[in-house]
Amino acid sequence: MTQTVAVLLAAGAGTRLGLGPKALLPFRGTTLVGHAAAELLRGGCAEVFVVVGAGATQMRATPLPPGCRIVENPRWEEGMGTSFAAGITAVLSSSCTNGSDGAGGAGSGPILVALVDQPGMNFGLIQILLALHRPGRITAAGYRSTSGVEESGTQDAGSMTAGVERSGTADATSAVPDRSKLRRGNPVVFSPEHASAAAAVATGDSGARAYLAAHPELVDVVDFSPYTDGSDIDTPADLHLLEQ
Repeated sequence: MTQTVAVLLAAGAGTRLGLGPKALLPFRGTTLVGHAAAELLRGGCAEVFVVVGAGATQMRATPLPPGCRIVENPRWEEGMGTSFAAGITAVLSSSCTNGSDGAGGAGSGPILVALVDQPGMNFGLIQILLALHRPGRITAAGYRSTSGVEESGTQDAGSMTAGVERSGTADATSAVPDRSKLRRGNPVVFSPEHASAAAAVATGDSGARAYLAAHPELVDVVDFSPYTDGSDIDTPADLHLLEQ
């Protein structure tokens, strides 16, 4: 039985915020990285590969829940693409999950990629993404806000109505109008073959954006707008997100 493994991108220096690595910001009794890792595990990920870079020594000393591994990216200053590639490579090269004998190992199932600076990401949204993901495809969170990339060709994978899990490419227009403004964002679940291909072409700060834009027919977008707008913490003006 294959299991989903998460890659949590937490390598940035937080230069625009000016408070050091965003992953270490205090949030809900822990840190952003500790909270995000816990939500990913609670949402159904078997293990979390935390990619660190800036402040790596301090990051390694930061408490994380059981089920996390640290992956250090020495090229983090080149952009998020190198962290994405480092995390995916670590997962795909791993022979087991949580010390198992290799059956259903870390590199054999879907890989969920999440950003550490999205405080609105919680276990319920992770559960929905994993439930709607189909083998051989890519499943992404979508938002009707500026927190995402607006592209043609993507389709809603589910209605996001509480208690409803729908696979396929069902239309959500009856629940949320104006589908044309749905933007693809994070987190994203990749089937392993697409994770590998995306990592191979990841450069700069784009992460998997180039691969996703080149293959819209593979992407199912789940509308998370009723629950969160997908905002991340980038500048001091965003610090209010830590108070919600």
